[in-house]
Amino acid sequence: MSITDTASDPKRRVLKDVFGYEGFRPGQEPAMEGVLAGRNVMTIMPTGSGKSLCFQVPALVMGGLTLVVSPLVALMQDQVAALRLAGVAADTINSSFDRDDNVASWRRAAAGQTRLLYLAPERLMTGRMLAALAKLDVRLIAIDEAHCISQWGPAFRPEYEALAGLRQAFPGVPIIALTATADQVTRADIARQLFDGNVDTIVLGFDRPNISLAVARKNDAKKQLLSFLGRHAGESGIVYCLSRKKTEAMATFLEENGVSARPYHAGMSKEARDANQNAFMTEPGLVMVATIAFGMGIDKPDVRFVAHADLPGSLEAYYQEIGRAGRDGEPADALMLFGAGDIRMRRMFIDQEDVGDERKRREHQRLTGLVQYCETETCRRQLLLRYFGERVSPCGNCDRCRPQDLDIAAAPDADEPRRSRRKAGGSPTDTPLESADAALLSALKALRLSLAREREVRAFVIFSDRTLLDMVQRRPRSLAAFAEVSGVGAVKLKEFGEAFLAVLKAS
Repeated sequence: MSITDTASDPKRRVLKDVFGYEGFRPGQEPAMEGVLAGRNVMTIMPTGSGKSLCFQVPALVMGGLTLVVSPLVALMQDQVAALRLAGVAADTINSSFDRDDNVASWRRAAAGQTRLLYLAPERLMTGRMLAALAKLDVRLIAIDEAHCISQWGPAFRPEYEALAGLRQAFPGVPIIALTATADQVTRADIARQLFDGNVDTIVLGFDRPNISLAVARKNDAKKQLLSFLGRHAGESGIVYCLSRKKTEAMATFLEENGVSARPYHAGMSKEARDANQNAFMTEPGLVMVATIAFGMGIDKPDVRFVAHADLPGSLEAYYQEIGRAGRDGEPADALMLFGAGDIRMRRMFIDQEDVGDERKRREHQRLTGLVQYCETETCRRQLLLRYFGERVSPCGNCDRCRPQDLDIAAAPDADEPRRSRRKAGGSPTDTPLESADAALLSALKALRLSLAREREVRAFVIFSDRTLLDMVQRRPRSLAAFAEVSGVGAVKLKEFGEAFLAVLKAS
């Protein structure tokens, strides 16, 4: 991309100057162009593909106020903190703040000082809030994790279903809906409820060929997981459990058996959750044992495995959760353990939901699709992708295609070295970081954590792991060279450049 291209294209200029990126990832540019032209857009893009930039860049190009609907307070706070560190005027009004903080955020938005305002659907979809926002210069509405409209709306989060009223509340304002996972039924649901069918749909491929897929029936879940983790000693990963109680018990069990593990669930204090998440982002070889409360918005590229100790809620949920592994493109493993008790419990959850018969029928169908995935005797990736409307050849990277290599829940053979892992396509993986590079990366992570604690934000909000790795590879020695590191925008260059350069020069 030439300097002329950046200067003549406002969205490219924002991408580089504010966010520090040279070019767009697949799907980003057409999504941005759609909303900048005033059209509604629905984007289904894999985890880690940069969905947030699809509305953040247009928000800065368009000016005025962009409303961002997000389901989780922690996710809103992380995105607002990251935007502010990049020099963007962003705010959130949510239940975790006291009234004075929320009033101050509203006053900034009402005064035209805020570019992006993050709100939970419950906060947004009240008559009073909608009436107040209608008086402001709203240019764009972004609905993050849009699958919640279909999957949470009628039962757990009724306000997500109420988002259908945004078309009437803000006529002429384009809406962009974003999610990493939506089957054809969910996509049709979103298009019908939010857009009345009037929407440009952008669907990227769902395949993540670097993730090896395996499923095993539960025998002794704790021992099976311990065996699996033995093949990932010293690597970061996530273990998902169904309940808070199981999460705590599994984390304790792993610690007692020599695995560095931390729990994460919604029943913990914010301080405890933040401390454990910062540790996961910073410390090598840490395993996070979590409920589904953990994962949204996490940008850690070197997660080498995701294990489900219990049956997930659906194939959509499973796909989204395993998508947190291998975001650097290197090989990663996904293991799911399931048993008859899991299936009975999931069916009971569906039957006890306070929803209509049609909704329950669809949820039972989704669960049936998940059970078929668990019990299939053919390529798992073929079945998984077919569920999302894609057709591929047998993958060669699941336990059905390579049972001899991927019996990853079985006890490891202490006297056969593990087969060298290969990237999708058969090329050998890159060698690990050299010791000097690893030491430098560790020092950069330590600095990042220190800066994050000073600012009371989570570590990845300062810089992502990808950005730190780019620093290690480039080893810049001047501010001008540091500005070329991927993910370093103008404000972060000014704020953090000298501190990181000092560590880089000392290496």
